[in-house]
Amino acid sequence: MRIDNDQEQAFLDAFDTYADALYRHSFFRISDRERAKDLVSETFTKTWEYLVKGNAVNDYKSFLYRTLNHLIVDEYRKKKTESLDNLLEEHNVPESAFEELVGGGKEEMEITGDIRCIPKLLERMPAPYREVVVMRYLDGLAPSDIAKLLGEPVNTVSVRIHRGIAWLTKHIQDRP
Repeated sequence: MRIDNDQEQAFLDAFDTYADALYRHSFFRISDRERAKDLVSETFTKTWEYLVKGNAVNDYKSFLYRTLNHLIVDEYRKKKTESLDNLLEEHNVPESAFEELVGGGKEEMEITGDIRCIPKLLERMPAPYREVVVMRYLDGLAPSDIAKLLGEPVNTVSVRIHRGIAWLTKHIQDRP
C-alpha cells in the first residue's frame, strides 16, 4: 500500500515534534543512551510500517508513546536496568527534573529533606505507581495522555498518581 502525501507529512511532523521527548522518556526508563536511540528509531519504524499497511494514526503522541512503552517493556524483559541513582549521577540529570514533586503541582507534597533521595525511592516504588509518576512529573504528560498511552481510565491513572505521591511522601518523611 502507498502512503499519501498528507500521511507522510503528518508522520514527518510527528517525528519533528515528538522524537526528542520520546528519547528522553526512553533514556530515563532504560538508562542507556544508544539503546534509547534505537528504541525511538524502532518506534518510528513500527509506526511507518503500521501506516504502510493502510492503517491511520489519529493521535500521534499517544500512538508513539504507547508503541515506545511496549518496546521498553520488552527491553525490561531482556535485561535488568542500572540503578536510577547511577543514571542521575553519571548523566548529570538535574535535580530540577523533580521540582514539580516538591510542590506546586496538583499532587502537592512537602519535602523537608534533600530531593536527591527521590531517585532511590522511585526505584523502590511499586511499578504501577512509578510508571505514572515518571510519566506525569518527568515526561510532563497530563493524566489524560497517560491514560491513553496505558489504555486505562483517566480516573485509574489519577488515583495511581495520587497514591504514588502519597507513597513518596511517606517514604521521604520516614527517612532519617
